[in-house]
Amino acid sequence: MKIALDAMGGDYAPRINVEGALLAVQKSGIPVILVGDQPKIQKELRRSHFSTNLIEIIHASENIGMHEKATESLRSKKNTSMGVALELLRDHKVDAVVSPGHTGAFMALSTLVLKRLPGIERPAIAGCIPTLKGSAVMLDLGANVDCKPSQLVQFAVMGSLYAKIVEKHENPKIGLLSNGEEESKGNELTRQVHQILKTKNLNYVGYVESKEIFKGRVDVVVCDGFTGNIFLKTIEGALSTTASLLKQEIGKRPFSKLLVGMFYLLFKDTLHSLGRRFDYAEYGSAPLLGLNGVVHVCHGRSSSKAIKNAILTASKSVETKFLESLKQELETLL
Repeated sequence: MKIALDAMGGDYAPRINVEGALLAVQKSGIPVILVGDQPKIQKELRRSHFSTNLIEIIHASENIGMHEKATESLRSKKNTSMGVALELLRDHKVDAVVSPGHTGAFMALSTLVLKRLPGIERPAIAGCIPTLKGSAVMLDLGANVDCKPSQLVQFAVMGSLYAKIVEKHENPKIGLLSNGEEESKGNELTRQVHQILKTKNLNYVGYVESKEIFKGRVDVVVCDGFTGNIFLKTIEGALSTTASLLKQEIGKRPFSKLLVGMFYLLFKDTLHSLGRRFDYAEYGSAPLLGLNGVVHVCHGRSSSKAIKNAILTASKSVETKFLESLKQELETLL
């Protein structure tokens, strides 16, 4: 197995990406190909003082900046780090591609280079949401702002397979995100999708409200990319704000600092475990499902730990032969 990493993608490239790749190699022994500006990558490798034959560099003279317009960059730049990495995957020289670069450009290039799987109209970003029972796979998290009913049905099929094969949920329960569980709830899109999903050979349990997701009522949550992205960023904002408010309140009461310190010492392991459940860096990346290849996208501000885990997460998809299983299942479920 080999994983290609877009070494020039993200806000902190190439340093953080190189550090993450080295961590992944040390952790798993999986060979990683760093694609990007060779002199800059070599400089970071020398700085690390870590020598390994599991790291390879393939030069790409250009990269797409995080704030560039995707369409213009794709037209004008023909030798980008993400493009070269995807071509390696297309040509079967690597088994997966990971990129913390420009999400819009990466999605467009992935579709152009790898093509969509038969029966799939649009690829979708899938992510794992922590729940009381483990985690739930949610898609789409931002790839498609506007969706047709047929596309959400396809998301349900792909999400169900990913939850079953990669996340090890037996007979995963599928829920359609809505503003209530009653049949009359939802909008025109969700009502159409709801009727179609009831006819499919899937473990579809109906509408699910956002508050029920965290309770573990379902293993797969289906929604359009506009709704999914807002849901995800709301969680991020709520967690960040809650942490800030706690610090403010503790700072107002000197005695509280002593109590918090004692509480931390008593429950340190529990708190760390809880923190990891909600830490994006523990997952590292989200798969872009529906393409003829294993492709994972990362946050542009990923840390080296997140890059490491992104590579390991992508390797799970390869090891479980998810793509091969998905191709077979799509023929019967769509």
